[in-house]
Amino acid sequence: MNPAFEDLRNRIADAHGTMPKRLAQAAGFALTNPEEMALGTTATIARAAEVQPSTLVRLAQHLGYSGFSDLQTVFRERLKDRSTSYEERLDRLHQQSRGLAAGSAKSRLDGFAAAARQSLSTLDEVIDYAQFERAVDTLAQADTIYLVARRRAYPVTAHMAYTCGKLGIRTVMVNATNGIETEIAGFATPADAAFVCSFDPYTTETIERTAVLAERSVPIVTVTDSPLSPLMRFASVSLEIAESDYAGFRSL
Repeated sequence: MNPAFEDLRNRIADAHGTMPKRLAQAAGFALTNPEEMALGTTATIARAAEVQPSTLVRLAQHLGYSGFSDLQTVFRERLKDRSTSYEERLDRLHQQSRGLAAGSAKSRLDGFAAAARQSLSTLDEVIDYAQFERAVDTLAQADTIYLVARRRAYPVTAHMAYTCGKLGIRTVMVNATNGIETEIAGFATPADAAFVCSFDPYTTETIERTAVLAERSVPIVTVTDSPLSPLMRFASVSLEIAESDYAGFRSL
């Protein structure tokens, strides 16, 4: 990871809890939408983050930068370090914008497919492989893996349950139509492990189930999208993955 961007992430994580509400909102948007921060104007970024342009300037100064342009430089340098060039990414975004304006079924399908490809192509660049190895070891050593996710993250754990079942690995889905998820989580022990998945906006039920598991000293592997995620305080190991999106819908 780009050292300047890593330093920025740490600054935001350290300061986020004491930031005024709007600054915290802008900071959260910045970490989960780094490409938009790199490529947008102050006006377009502020509109997407649902804050005033002046808030972005204040955020930059709060984090120790002289102004928003200096803050944005960090995001642009990070983007230049990626395998896809800055110019190529700009061109792709412009093409997608034109496709969205056209509104045809094909242009929308192409947009969703491009977002999915972008997510996959950058996965090896955003994954911390030391953390990934720790996650693998944690799950491999578990007697039973408890799978926790709701709403749009649910398919991730559903597919894991299917795959693990085929491999003879014991899993328990912490999900029940009769509302006994807390009781299910209560069966877990420190000899087990939990795999928890949630993205912004974070599902309250997922956070509550994870808290129960943490209280029982169960090792927890989280997949989430930001160091500001509420799951981070429970995680034994955390993998951060921010997917690309198209027209407001993120790829899975």
